[in-house]
Amino acid sequence: MVKMSRKKDQNRKKGQIYWLAVFAVMVLIVIASTTIYSISKTPLDEITVYLSPNCGCCKLYVNYLKRERFEVEDIEMKDINTVKSQYGIPPLLQSCHTSVIDGYFVEGHVPVEAIKELIEEKPDVAGIALPGMPSGSPGMPGGKEEPFIIYSLKDGNFRVFMTM
Repeated sequence: MVKMSRKKDQNRKKGQIYWLAVFAVMVLIVIASTTIYSISKTPLDEITVYLSPNCGCCKLYVNYLKRERFEVEDIEMKDINTVKSQYGIPPLLQSCHTSVIDGYFVEGHVPVEAIKELIEEKPDVAGIALPGMPSGSPGMPGGKEEPFIIYSLKDGNFRVFMTM
């Protein structure tokens, strides 16, 4: 009788240990998934976008940046040229909106890959630009018709920063 009771006691302890281990694993899964979710939702960087209140593609670009996990402050302006002048962006490189991130300007519908490279590499430039409003660029309708040539600007001189 003592042997039988001891065996039941051992089986009960094994069962308790088993369920305790299952519970511990479930808690770890919840913690890990919560951490991964919060990391995936963390904004990449804060960016300010200066835009005209009447420009639909600018608003689409702002939404694009938000989807790409940027913390976006959009500032509507009647005269966007004051910002372009402030950053010394020549007319040849201009587009419909100007963004500012980490002290750099980002002119136009620049894809996030170029913005990420700019803020990770931190080159000695004033900023980057995708001139005009190329079809298929972020925020612009239509398909991509040609490679996007993104320029960097320093001291009034520009050169190719990246081709996509």
